[in-house]
Amino acid sequence: MEKLLNKLLKAPWISFGVTIIVSAFLFMQMTENSEMETDLDKYMPQDHPAFVYSDQAEEWFGINDGIIVAIENESGIFNSETLDTLKQLTRRLQKMDEIEKADVTSLYTADNIVGTEDGMDVKAFFKQVPKTKEQLIHIKENVRNNEMVYGRLVSVDETVTVIIAEIRDDVFTQEFYEEILSLVNSYQTDDIKIHVAGRPIVEGTMALLGPADMKKMVPIVLLVITLVLFVMLRSVKSTLLTMSVVFFSTLWVFGLMALVGVPIYAVSTMIPVMLIAIGVADGIHLYSHLQLFLRKNPSATKKEASVDLIKNMWKPVVMTSITTAIGFVSLLTSQVYPIKYFGIFTAFGVLMAMVFSLVIIPAGLMVFGLPKVKAVKKSGNAETNLAYNFAAKILNKGKVSIIVTAIVIVVSIVGMQKIWINSSFLDKFEKDSDIVLTDQFINSHFGGTTSLNLILDADGKKDAFKNPDVLKLVNKMQGKVENDLDIVGTSFTLTDYVNRMNKVMNADNEEFNVIPDSQNMIAQYLLLYEMSGDPENLNKVVDYDYEKLNVTFQLKSDNTKLIICPSRIKSVNTSPL
Repeated sequence: MEKLLNKLLKAPWISFGVTIIVSAFLFMQMTENSEMETDLDKYMPQDHPAFVYSDQAEEWFGINDGIIVAIENESGIFNSETLDTLKQLTRRLQKMDEIEKADVTSLYTADNIVGTEDGMDVKAFFKQVPKTKEQLIHIKENVRNNEMVYGRLVSVDETVTVIIAEIRDDVFTQEFYEEILSLVNSYQTDDIKIHVAGRPIVEGTMALLGPADMKKMVPIVLLVITLVLFVMLRSVKSTLLTMSVVFFSTLWVFGLMALVGVPIYAVSTMIPVMLIAIGVADGIHLYSHLQLFLRKNPSATKKEASVDLIKNMWKPVVMTSITTAIGFVSLLTSQVYPIKYFGIFTAFGVLMAMVFSLVIIPAGLMVFGLPKVKAVKKSGNAETNLAYNFAAKILNKGKVSIIVTAIVIVVSIVGMQKIWINSSFLDKFEKDSDIVLTDQFINSHFGGTTSLNLILDADGKKDAFKNPDVLKLVNKMQGKVENDLDIVGTSFTLTDYVNRMNKVMNADNEEFNVIPDSQNMIAQYLLLYEMSGDPENLNKVVDYDYEKLNVTFQLKSDNTKLIICPSRIKSVNTSPL
């Protein structure tokens, strides 16, 4: 290593030339191929059991991420202008290539299950926008009497209604995200405000803000570090050479990521900051040794100084860099792709900062000359600068230093026990940001913007979920979860259909808003619905043979700690299954 570095000193411009050429190539790769990855489904291996089962559940019930469009009118939504906006937005969303027409749910498309003289019918709440007061009152009464819609698609205070549009797999793009925002903004008026939420919107916002934050953060960090370096090194040349190490190592990391097709994750935005700290530290070590050498050898030539620098410092720089890189490489044990890639590419950046420090700085000394020797104030034979004074105090108070260190270690160990990992996307935003406020607004009016799907499997028992005992048990579980867990807003599954059908078939008597005791009666209700309504709606909650059931819980937050906390719900006997 030492011989190779000494050879490079003979042709310093070659070192600069090769570095600049490779950097230019990697910069082109970065500008053309870099992309921000915010899709949570791409954060872990697709063969992970959780994702395998999730994909299976999505296939069974057609589960997709949804965009929630909330239409607000403080005067109430039951007026022609608001309902017309609801209708127009619903139809525009249905026509988008990224969205299946049947996967757009709103008051305009929702089924209103009602009882008739002949039995049961499934009607739309409205097809034509009502103009008269009587028509508007009729729709309002229908909504209030339908517990499948009231509080779910229309808020209880009747000032907000939502459109839920499920997006096809792997079609969400930045262009589609911007199209959605542009579309909803075009329908806003002085009276009608429109809010957009949902996981795709959060991911799209992160894809926009991630690069924007990097553009703000990195220059600020560079400026601060540059100023600190200049104050410490007191040399423009030394400062620029040290910062070039940081610049090239960061560029090579992101260029390599683009070259091999690895996207930029949220945690990847921290790589430049890490490399700035590590790269600058290497430079400071080299220049500190250089200053000591020049003080002892004021007549030394730049070649002599560079050779001495390489001879005495390459081993410490290499050892510290390699051990640091190994620490980051250990993150490869993680199954989470962002952590894995953060570790390997930060390790690569650390090693490149090491190489550039040992190549660019000595080459820079040969090309641009040696820095001036900093004067050191002396009092007698002892240097009185800050570092020496601090070291002297530490040595004089050894016991105090040990005690303080022990206290810090104990406090740290205690604090480590309280660390928890939060994968919430919303918690990554400022509390007063538009996307967080929008999410809070919709959560305050409806069941929640985050969905959790619970799949119940009867293990091959056909028509198990037509069994009244089983459905009553599911119904009991829904009520228990909704009542006992604050994070859960509402739930929805086959029981909601059966309860509603039993009620309307008994003259809308609220006492019959329950699961009937007869399996034959349940089967007849479901057959009537399939004949009168849209049977595809049932496919989202139960499979064809009624062996698997999908219970969707709407959550008020995507905070990991709240979601995975131990349940306070007592165990329920599941013997009917």
